[in-house]
Amino acid sequence: MKSPYKFSIALALFVALVLPLTHATNQGNPFRPAAAFALSAPANPIGTNVIVDVVRQQIPAVVGVQSIKKVKKMRGPARFSPFLPGQPRQQPPQGGMGSGFIIDPTGLVLTNHHVVDGADTLKIRLHNDKEYTATLIGSDSKTDVALLQIVRDAGDTKPFPYVKLGDSDKLEVGEWVIAIGNPFGLSHTVTTGIVSAKGRDIGAGPYDEFIQTDAAINPGNSGGPLLNLNGEVVGMNTAIISGNSGGNVGIGFATPINMVSSVLEDLKQDGAVTRGWLGVMIQKLTPELADAFGLQQTSGALVSEVMTNGPAEKGGLKRGDVILKFDHQEIDSIASLPKVVAAAAPGQIVPVKILRNGKPETVFITIEKLEETKA
Repeated sequence: MKSPYKFSIALALFVALVLPLTHATNQGNPFRPAAAFALSAPANPIGTNVIVDVVRQQIPAVVGVQSIKKVKKMRGPARFSPFLPGQPRQQPPQGGMGSGFIIDPTGLVLTNHHVVDGADTLKIRLHNDKEYTATLIGSDSKTDVALLQIVRDAGDTKPFPYVKLGDSDKLEVGEWVIAIGNPFGLSHTVTTGIVSAKGRDIGAGPYDEFIQTDAAINPGNSGGPLLNLNGEVVGMNTAIISGNSGGNVGIGFATPINMVSSVLEDLKQDGAVTRGWLGVMIQKLTPELADAFGLQQTSGALVSEVMTNGPAEKGGLKRGDVILKFDHQEIDSIASLPKVVAAAAPGQIVPVKILRNGKPETVFITIEKLEETKA
């Protein structure tokens, strides 16, 4: 005969352990993290098949980009050549592979400048393996952005699949993202990760503000999209830190799509980007320099040199001035000044708030066009 005491103990354990788990199953599994929401894509909880859905919808708009350089004739004997010394010989075609994404139904493609730089022929491969040639509409080395146009046969009017550009300013650190591209020539590879950091300056150019992600990015991913969980492009995969391996170590960088969008119209219309030029050299205002200049702050950009006959000199800026605001925008560091100056239109008269000899002043400068050879 079973002891009533053992039965009571067993019943108590059942109530204490099983019923709470049953309740939790109805309310959400306690051993599964609560659904997380990407902040730039609030409608999509992790824990569903949202990534599968995003990839299925957007992968047709991701393309492979092949750049080919013309065969060059070289003088001199080729290896194993039956020809006499000095006979012309051909060098094998050169080029590379990258990624890109279609942004409208006519076949406009965004990719990196470094993917197409110097190419004589460009080829586009779609997800269905169909190939097209492409023409270069415009390119910008400073932001590493290029715009291509797919060329198709007369009568071929079927719209291309395309992606929607999102708002990279709404991205938050920790948000889930998806990278699609062609690493090592492996077509339409999908990887996932999170936004590890924002605004990274990696020394690639004067306008660095990269999105850092741990989504696997490798050689060949350049120019491919970084997507949020709404399927919107929030970045263009551009660079990696690879250590000694040559491959991914969990640190990849994408150009924010808002930066890409800021140069897109110029590339469409002119094939190049028009930027403003101030005509100064600047440096970081360290605490030591601030003390030397008798300043109470280290924010702003210290003018270390003024270009002769440049817009800054014409407008009255001097060496030793500290730029605090440019066109009413705060200059928190030297990294922010080149970006706001570049966004200014040539011919625009801009108020520039400065500290001179410890006293605030405002000068008005007429911005000029930045030429490639100008600093």
